[in-house]
Amino acid sequence: MAVSAALRAAITRAQNADQHSEPVFSPLRGLGRGRLTPIDLLGQSLSTIAPATGMVFIALWMITYSPGYVGLAAIAATTSAVFLVAFCITQFTRRLAAAGSLYSFVFQGSGIRATLTAGAALVLGYLGISVSVFSQAVPSLLDTIAIVGPDVRGPAATVITTVAIALAVAWIAVRGVRFATRAILVVEACSLILIVVVMLATHSDTTTAVALPNPSLSAVPFLAMLTVLSMAGFESSAFFGPEANRPLISVTRTVLISPIICGVLFVFAAWAAMTGHGATIVGAYFEGTASGASAEVALAVKIGMTCSWFASTLGCAQAGSRLLYSMGIERVLPAPLARVHRRFRTPYVAVLAFVAVSAAGVFIYSDTVRDDSGSFDGVVETALVCAYTLVAFASWKFLRRIGEHTSLTRICTVSVSAAGAGLLAYIVLDGAVHGMWALPIAALVVAVSGTLWSSLLRRARPESLLMVGAFDSVETADLLPGTGTLLIDGDGRRRLVSDRGAAEGNSPEHGR
Repeated sequence: MAVSAALRAAITRAQNADQHSEPVFSPLRGLGRGRLTPIDLLGQSLSTIAPATGMVFIALWMITYSPGYVGLAAIAATTSAVFLVAFCITQFTRRLAAAGSLYSFVFQGSGIRATLTAGAALVLGYLGISVSVFSQAVPSLLDTIAIVGPDVRGPAATVITTVAIALAVAWIAVRGVRFATRAILVVEACSLILIVVVMLATHSDTTTAVALPNPSLSAVPFLAMLTVLSMAGFESSAFFGPEANRPLISVTRTVLISPIICGVLFVFAAWAAMTGHGATIVGAYFEGTASGASAEVALAVKIGMTCSWFASTLGCAQAGSRLLYSMGIERVLPAPLARVHRRFRTPYVAVLAFVAVSAAGVFIYSDTVRDDSGSFDGVVETALVCAYTLVAFASWKFLRRIGEHTSLTRICTVSVSAAGAGLLAYIVLDGAVHGMWALPIAALVVAVSGTLWSSLLRRARPESLLMVGAFDSVETADLLPGTGTLLIDGDGRRRLVSDRGAAEGNSPEHGR
């Protein structure tokens, strides 16, 4: 009886408090909360990575340049390094959910300029990945059509196919992330099973006749960089923290599991290439039946790879649109990017903007960049390494600020930060030595982007600098009856006050 009476009194106090204050909402509530399961998050991460395509390309380079067990060790070591990056990222995902992912995380440990630098690096990185996989999806689809029907390959077909894929990606991404990730997970799983089965069931010492440019790096460092690029987007599930069920647990697990899964698959692909089990599938994808593969195997591989390219394009669009959405919420980018579809609760303007820029990038890539794809990939790698380095350093500062460092976190965050800085220096110097000036230029542009961006905002929209780092925060509806009243003070901070204090004149002020 006493418990029931206390509960009724608490509910009464909560109802009375609501009469004196407006409800407080999360800045990211438009996306819809608690909709995504761990399976959805894993599907998002794997779709962005597209491990099936990474396996084929790692096998191709292992066959072509024969680095042997040293190359295999380089891939395994790189996977371990990416896992350490994931560990640094989880120091944030354990504590907050943000649609801006690494961009928003950096703010928690570093200043606004570092945050905007990380944002510029992520925008460049995800757009670069999207353009790269999108430009592979188009010819792969046309090759598949040529196997089963008429050969329609040509400039007009390329344009039509590019537009068709862009429309399909935009429609699915706007339709809803659950609809996309579950379908993609099934498709990607089928592609992976196909590749693994073909590699295990076939054996050939015949090397591929694909003409490949000599990488500027030696074979082992190049394989390490290729592995980093192939794993790009492993953290993309963090973009969906505000939409996930139990995000602090489910997102953290997905960020840690994704690089392990892909690392195992990449090491397997390297082993298959070394032992003669990778030549058949590499030849089937790049040369078709001319490689000696049967028509059925060539068609199956083409279909699997095409689906994987498409899945990666979609995964990039979904993750990149959340990044643009978060920046739109904060007004560091145009506010229309923050508009959300009323029915599907997806940032449809950000989706359309990201897909449109990616499609335009495909045409530019096909006309001017394809012959120098090494420089293009190097620019993307530079941007991603910069973002990962910044978030690792921010995690060190963040944990120190809140007093929750351990010996393990200190070692990991410092090691990853130092390794990332060293890798950036190596990329810049190697690019300069080999005349790949796009790499040092990209590093310089990313380095100064935060300073220039913050200066521009300080003049044009100074209020936006107060909103950087938005994350999913507690709402009035999240409070238990009688807990108190949630208010926003003049600094934009949320405060939980007693119902008596709220009734005596604490009124909410608009803020983040």
